[in-house]
Amino acid sequence: MLRSPFYTRVAAAALLAAAASAQQPKTPAEQIAGAFAYINRQVLDMAKDFPADKYDYKLRPEMRTFGAVIVHIASGNVYAAKAGRGEKVEWDELDAANYKTKEQAVALLEKSIADATATLKSRPAESFHQSVQPWLSVIEHAGEHYGLLVAYYRANGMVPPASRKK
Repeated sequence: MLRSPFYTRVAAAALLAAAASAQQPKTPAEQIAGAFAYINRQVLDMAKDFPADKYDYKLRPEMRTFGAVIVHIASGNVYAAKAGRGEKVEWDELDAANYKTKEQAVALLEKSIADATATLKSRPAESFHQSVQPWLSVIEHAGEHYGLLVAYYRANGMVPPASRKK
């Protein structure tokens, strides 16, 4: 079967376009969305994995429990969703006492991630060229607490999900 020069050029152009798009750097919106999804996926894995009977564990008496840290991270996501929608918002700390069980804390975290992700996706991509707030602050905040959660795992003789051999 003979191929016409036209189709050969179209195929070559399509291959070049695919290669060029694969090498395009990610936009600020894509980078923020990716970082937000990544850290929240890591925290959610831990929230689901950590034993329910250890959700009240504290590294030291004056520190938050594991469950309270999960609620605190969710608070950041709630803040980001509201601020990302343009609402006037202060960091409204959710009260961990209202989320007494692992199931309640995990459900809260999942909802906070879904709500913040929906807000993040609804923002015009161009808006991230002017400002990456509140997203960058919330990503950093979750990352700091992710490190703390690793300590809760290690203090209990456990390996965090991300550190386990595949």
